[in-house]
Amino acid sequence: MPKLMIALFATAGLALGGCATQRPMATAKPTAPPVPISKEAYDTAVRNAEMQYKIDKDACGPRSGNAKDICLAEASGKEKTAKADAEAAYKNTPKAREDARIARAETIHNVAKEKCDDLSGNAKDVCVKEADATLTKVKADAKVDRVTADTKEDAAMKETDARRQAAADKRDADYKVAAEKCDALSGSAKSTCIGEAKIRYGKP
Repeated sequence: MPKLMIALFATAGLALGGCATQRPMATAKPTAPPVPISKEAYDTAVRNAEMQYKIDKDACGPRSGNAKDICLAEASGKEKTAKADAEAAYKNTPKAREDARIARAETIHNVAKEKCDDLSGNAKDVCVKEADATLTKVKADAKVDRVTADTKEDAAMKETDARRQAAADKRDADYKVAAEKCDALSGSAKSTCIGEAKIRYGKP
């Protein structure tokens, strides 16, 4: 497996626990924001994910029944998660990170449900419901985290704009004071005074 894909999958945290053992299903926990990557690196990650998927899919060929279904779900999920992680790193936005987190959760969910097929009766029903509940919770948490991040970014932008406007207002006020002082002069002295004030306070 290419090193880049190994890194992406490790980041994805694909802990694909089965329901057959009645252990709590692994959840797609939020991770630290990925290091931003270039368009070239993103394209490479996508190509690697697609190539790895073909390899993983072919490896499922000899299997049969539910074992093959689980294998295919894992292969498809790895590709989807790797692409989503790459996009999150490339776009570097709260929404892209939310999508990557959900993609990871959906992979865990899909594989878990396939493993539920090895059960029957109430045990299978409980297994499926647990998988569905976990996915719902992850999506809900991911949305909250995304909205929180959006709010922080929006607040930061508004603060920056406010500071920029405040600085401009202060320069205007200082310029008016300086220009008023120049009125006490006359002739070339006044012109020079006003010119210097304009330069000092960035006026045209």
